[in-house]
Amino acid sequence: APASANTISADPSGHPSGHPSGHPTVSWQERGATHTARWRSEAGVAPPKRVVVADDTMNADRAYRLACEGTALLWRGDFQNARQLLQALVRRVDQKPVKKPPRSTDKQAVVALPEKPAPTPAEAFHLHRMAQAQRARILGMLLLQFEPDHRVDLRRAPDVRRACIEAYGEEPKGEAAVRYVASMRELLGLISAYEWRKKGVDVPALEERIHPHYGVFAPVRGEYVKLVNEAPLSATDLAFDIGTGTGVLAAVLSRRGVKRVVATDQDPRALACARQNIKRLGMTGKVDVVQADLFPPSTALPKAGLIVCNPPWVPARPSAPLEQAVYDFDSRMLRGFLAGVGRRLAQHGEAWLILSDLAEHLGLRTRDELLALIEAGGLQVIGRIDARPEHPKAFDATDPLHAARRAETTSLWRLAAQ
Repeated sequence: APASANTISADPSGHPSGHPSGHPTVSWQERGATHTARWRSEAGVAPPKRVVVADDTMNADRAYRLACEGTALLWRGDFQNARQLLQALVRRVDQKPVKKPPRSTDKQAVVALPEKPAPTPAEAFHLHRMAQAQRARILGMLLLQFEPDHRVDLRRAPDVRRACIEAYGEEPKGEAAVRYVASMRELLGLISAYEWRKKGVDVPALEERIHPHYGVFAPVRGEYVKLVNEAPLSATDLAFDIGTGTGVLAAVLSRRGVKRVVATDQDPRALACARQNIKRLGMTGKVDVVQADLFPPSTALPKAGLIVCNPPWVPARPSAPLEQAVYDFDSRMLRGFLAGVGRRLAQHGEAWLILSDLAEHLGLRTRDELLALIEAGGLQVIGRIDARPEHPKAFDATDPLHAARRAETTSLWRLAAQ
C-alpha cells in the first residue's frame, strides 16, 4: 500500500484536535481504506507522519531505506520475523561507514586535507546523544497494532498482556476500549522490564532482591548502594531518602538500624515500586514512602539527622521521560537538594550526596561549580568516600565515551551545616 500522510492537527496544548480521548493518533491506508488508531509512545515520540503496511515479503534493505526516510512500517506478518527484521535494522544502523580514500590520477596529485581536531569531551557527548537519538528514531519505525486488551494479533506472537499492563495499566472496557499502535522496539523494552521486575536485582547490602518497575531506574550500579551501606551513620532516629526510585537506599538505611526512614519521589511509578519493595522486604512501618518534590512536608515531620540524595548524575536535557533518572537538566534536582537540605537537617546532622563525577570528565560541570553550589546552600564538606565504577561500560573501549567512563569516580559527599 502507498504511504499515507498522517493528518493530525494539534491544538495549543499538543493534543490532536477532534479526537475524543485527547491522545495522538496514527493513520494508514490498508485494503483501499483509511485506518486510524491511538498512538502510544512511553518515550514521548511523536506519531510518524507516513505509514505503510509491511509483512514477511519486506526485505531488510527496503525496510531500512524507508525507516531512514521517515516512513514507518506497520507489521502484518509473522511476529518472530518482525523481531528478525528489527535485528537486521540494528545491524545496519550500527554498521560503521567505511571511509574511502580520495581518488588520484597520474595527472593530478592528491592534496592532503588537514585533519579535523578531535572533539572535546562535551562535543563527543552531544554527538553521541544525537547519534543515539537518530538510532532510536530509525529503530522505532517498525510498528505493531495492539488490541484493546493489549494482545498482539500476529502469528507466533507471545502473550504480552501482563507486560503491557505493568507499564500502561489496565485499558478501559466497553465502548471506551480502543486499539492502539506502538513500536516493536518499545514492546521489547516492556517485555525486558517485566522480566527484570519478576526476577529482581540482587542487592548484596540487603542480601535481598529489589524489583524495579517499568520506567524506574534499576539499582544495577552497585557502587552507590555500597557507599550508603558503608558510610558512618550520623543519626539513627530519622532519615530522609530524597528521590527514592525503587526504594533501595531507604531499605539499606532501615536495614542498618535507622528507626524511621521517609522516602520521597514525585513519579507515580517510582512511588508504587518503592512501596511494593518496602512491603516485600518487611519494612512497612519503618519506611514511609510519600509523594513530594524533593523534601517531605516540613509541617508533618521534624528535622532529620540524616538526609540522603542520589540525583541524576548528568546535567543534560532528557530526550524522553524514561531518561529523567539519568539526565538532570540544568542540575535542577542537584541544585534544589543543596539549596534546601540545610533547612531540614537536625543539629549535627549530615546530608549525603551520592554523585558521579562523569559530568566533570565530560566537560558538562566542573568541580568548582559543584563546590560553589554546596557553599551557596550553607553547607560544608566534612568527608567524602569514593568508589570506582564496576559496570561493563567502564571497561568497553569501543564506547564513544570510554575515556570519561574509565576515569569516573562515584562519591558519597558528607555535608553538614556551616
